[in-house]
Amino acid sequence: MHDSLFQPIQLGAIAAPNRVLMAPCTRTRAQDDFVPSAIMATYYAQRADAGLIISEATGISQEGLGTARAPGIWSKAQVEGWKPITEAVHKAGGRIVCQLWHMGRIVHPWFLGGEPPVSASATRLEEGKAHTPAGRFPYETARPLRIDEMPRIVEDYALATRNAREAGFDGVQLHAANGYLIDQFLRSSTNLRDDDYGGSAENRVRLLREVLEGIVSAWDAPHVSVRLSPNGDSQGADDPDPATLFAHAAQVVQDAGAAFLELRQPGPDGTYGSTTVPKQDAVIRAIYKGPLVLNSDYTAEDAAQDVASGRCDAVSWGRLYLSNPDLATRIRKGAPLAPNRGAPKTWYYPSEEGYTDYPTLEQEAAGAVA
Repeated sequence: MHDSLFQPIQLGAIAAPNRVLMAPCTRTRAQDDFVPSAIMATYYAQRADAGLIISEATGISQEGLGTARAPGIWSKAQVEGWKPITEAVHKAGGRIVCQLWHMGRIVHPWFLGGEPPVSASATRLEEGKAHTPAGRFPYETARPLRIDEMPRIVEDYALATRNAREAGFDGVQLHAANGYLIDQFLRSSTNLRDDDYGGSAENRVRLLREVLEGIVSAWDAPHVSVRLSPNGDSQGADDPDPATLFAHAAQVVQDAGAAFLELRQPGPDGTYGSTTVPKQDAVIRAIYKGPLVLNSDYTAEDAAQDVASGRCDAVSWGRLYLSNPDLATRIRKGAPLAPNRGAPKTWYYPSEEGYTDYPTLEQEAAGAVA
C-alpha cells in the first residue's frame, strides 16, 4: 500500500534506501556550551531506518544560536562532539546531514553578552518569549546587518559546512525557513531594507543566494540541500506574495544545483502551526528540478499518494519520528504508531525521558514475549 515510499532515491551524493525522511526537530539535549552530548548518539542511531536523517537545527555561530542546550558546529569541541553521533548513525546503517542554523532576530541578547541580535532590519518578534538559562524574556529589536557584514555571514556558514564535513556528516542543509535569519531576509514583513538586499523579491533572495554559493564552495552541490517554509507566517515573518517570492527562491536553489529541497507547508488544520495561505510546492516544482521533499502533518497514505503521483519525491516527518524511532519500518509493515508522551515538555527535557526511551517494534515484541 505504501510501496512508493520504499523505492530508493538519489538525493545528490546520498543514496537513500527509502523516501521516509526524518525532519529536523530541536531537542535541546546538548551541553551548556552547545557541544553535542553522548545521549544524542543513541537518539540518532535509533532512527537510522530513515532514508535520510536531517539533524536538529545546529548553530553556525554564537551570534546565530539563541536556544539553550541546542548544538553548535562552529568550534573544534562541537565538531568532536558530533563525531560519535555520525559514527553511530553510520554503524546503524543510516545517513545524516547537518542542518545549518542562524536564528537572526530570535536570538535574545542574553546569549550575546547584552548585544542586540542581527537581522535584515530593525524588527523584533512580538509574540512569545525567549527561553534563556536565566528565565523567559520578551524578544528585543534586532540590529540590521550592514552590507559589509554579509561576507562574514557567508563565511560563518562556509566554516560550519567544513566543520560538518570533518564531523562525518553526509551533507548539510541550509535552514532558510521558519522565520530565522535567511527567512527574515526573504519576507517583506521582516525585510524593510532599501539597498541591494531589500525591496524587490529578486533583492530579498540575495543573501540566500550568497550563502548557498558559499556553502557549495565549502563542499559541493551534491552534498548541499535547502529547507524553505513558503506559505504563511513563520514566527512573524510573512509575505503577501509568496508565489513571486518563492519562485525567485526556487530559482536560486535550482541555480546552485542543490541535492534536494525540503518544504515545510502547514495547512489550515495544521497541528503545529496552521495557515490558510495556499501551499506553494506547485510553483516551486515548476522551477526546481531536483528532488522535492514535502513536510507537515502527513499520514503515510497521503505521503505515498503524493510520491506516487509525482507531486514530490519524498516526505519528511518530525514529531512522528520522536516517538517512533523505527518510523519507516512501522509504515512499511502497517504497524501502529506511538504518540508523543508528555509532549511538548518532553521534547525539550535535558534527559532520556521522551527522547531515547521509545521502543521499536522489535523491542515491543521482545517485551511482550518476556
